Amino acid sequence: MSVNNFETIYYGLFKQHYSELLFYATRLVGEDDAEDIVQDVFVELWNNKSKIDFDDHIKSFLYKSVYTRSINFLKHKSVVDSYTSEEKEFFAQKIAYYNYENSEVMARLENMELKKEILSAINDLPDQSRKVFKMSYLYEMKNKEIADILGISLRTVEAHMYKALKILRVKLSHLLLLLICFLGIYE
Repeated sequence: MSVNNFETIYYGLFKQHYSELLFYATRLVGEDDAEDIVQDVFVELWNNKSKIDFDDHIKSFLYKSVYTRSINFLKHKSVVDSYTSEEKEFFAQKIAYYNYENSEVMARLENMELKKEILSAINDLPDQSRKVFKMSYLYEMKNKEIADILGISLRTVEAHMYKALKILRVKLSHLLLLLICFLGIYE
């Protein structure tokens, strides 16, 4: 077949079948992808012009080629999408795990450090003030109960609480807001 004769036949096939092949491919894949697939089929036809017999079965060949390429495209897309979503999930988990702000491990360490500092400050209180403070805030006892257990007056309990809070405010002034939250943990 001569080059001019092939170009005429090729142009005629393109003009006659492009729209219907595009419509067919669009039903299988998205519109943008359908255009690429149909164009690839015509490029394949052009590149293999010496191997293709342009008889009555050329229309079947074109439809079969569009179908095969569409199915292969969908299979490939499925693999890429599943790999991509799994990969995204993996990296999202990794980022969340190592994210300092969201890290449960870091939060626990910070919480432990905070507790250690607060407990150290509480333990540095004078004996009687420390007992009163712990009974009140850590064991959630009422001032009256504390007074009865320690055998001291209610006013003395209040004075020890005032003294303990005053000392803690000074020692932990940089942690005052966090101290309030910490004490809230034991409520």
